[in-house]
Amino acid sequence: MRENTTTITLDQLPIGEHARIIEISGGKNMTRKMMGLGLKVGSEVDVIHRRGHGVVVGRNGNRIAIGGGISSRLLMQRLPDKPAQ
Repeated sequence: MRENTTTITLDQLPIGEHARIIEISGGKNMTRKMMGLGLKVGSEVDVIHRRGHGVVVGRNGNRIAIGGGISSRLLMQRLPDKPAQ
């Protein structure tokens, strides 16, 4: 199990990474948009797919596509890998 808990933006995380949102920089409208997608500070996600700076993340069995402009504004904390279920 990895113990690396550094912070990084979502667009920089590799596929397969498990991380928690620790900051949404972009104002109230962006925070509202993220909440509408089910993402808020404290949400944990898995990086499923990447294309350029765009990212597809998984959360609670759902996939959410996030463009590069937004993914570069989400500050993430890397978490240890989730245990196998």
